[in-house]
Amino acid sequence: MKTLLFILQKEFRQILRDKTILAMMLVAPTMQLIILPLAANFEVKNVNVAYIDHDHSSYSQKLENKIASSGYFKIAGSPGSFKEGLELIEYGNADLVLEIPAGFEKNLVRESNQKVNLSVDAINGTKAALGGAYLVQVLADFNSNLDVNIKSPKNQIAAPSAKISVESINWYNPRAEYKYYMVPGILVLLLTMIGGFITALNIVKEKEIGTIEQINVTPIKKWQFILGKLIPFWIVGMIVFTIGLTVMYLVYGIFPTGSLLALYLFAAVYLVALLGLGLLISTFADTQLQAMFIAYFFMMIFMLMSGFFTSVDSMPDWARTMSDFTPVTHFIKVVRLIVLKGAGLADVGTELGYLAMFAVVLNGFAIWNYRKTT
Repeated sequence: MKTLLFILQKEFRQILRDKTILAMMLVAPTMQLIILPLAANFEVKNVNVAYIDHDHSSYSQKLENKIASSGYFKIAGSPGSFKEGLELIEYGNADLVLEIPAGFEKNLVRESNQKVNLSVDAINGTKAALGGAYLVQVLADFNSNLDVNIKSPKNQIAAPSAKISVESINWYNPRAEYKYYMVPGILVLLLTMIGGFITALNIVKEKEIGTIEQINVTPIKKWQFILGKLIPFWIVGMIVFTIGLTVMYLVYGIFPTGSLLALYLFAAVYLVALLGLGLLISTFADTQLQAMFIAYFFMMIFMLMSGFFTSVDSMPDWARTMSDFTPVTHFIKVVRLIVLKGAGLADVGTELGYLAMFAVVLNGFAIWNYRKTT
């Protein structure tokens, strides 16, 4: 026990002595959590529309005003032809081209029918799909609001038609704001990057400066050495997590709906697993550069496969299987369920089992792989 206490004392002194490491672990995640959610927004707005009006009628003008006032679109220009509209897309000045043919108002009044041409720049698939869908909804709303005399013959009373009214309610996020979905995920990713990178460099640093040889000739057991390296960064990680929750509440007004105790329990187990991965990487690498590249490789996989950017359910089968073998996936899911939905331990007990298994396996492998040689 005394041996472990000596290692812990050494590690804490080393952490507190390095002001750069402290800033990286405490200040950097705080600033990133404040800034990143403001940019990480999947909602598509400010879609540029090239509006080609061959009719120049009151109805075509009303449609243009409706598109511009929807809050999602900006009129990028009014080219005189479809070819000029495509040139705006080619130069990146427009995302959509909407062409209103000649006789637009006349055909609506006389025939209650008129086709328009909609062309979408599909280089950005997400923006193309959502932007096109939004514009189709605006057109449908414009069509439904046309004067009833245009849609029914004159001097004929239209028979009342049965309508089904659909009203939707968003559970757990009533206003469908992306910050409630993104901020908890960003907090997990920042905790992952800080914990993974810092511990991956820990043992390697001892190798590079030569102090590992002095440690190896002492009667310190391998598990004591790994535990002495893990505990200080586990404490720092819990402090970072606390700071993140505070920023989440003070800046974005998000307070966990579920139990804080359950949230901290999962954070504690997750950090043990994550730090175990970092220490495992550190036992394999011989230089800090090698450790950084290996850690970066795993961090990229964790970020892309965690369900943060895209839903795990939409991934192919092999990707879903790979996602289940990353601890970040389970922790992001748990944090969102506890923070937004108020889930309890009974609801996320399986995820706790996964994280505990990762913690045992990764740390056990790190202890086994550490070679205590002189």
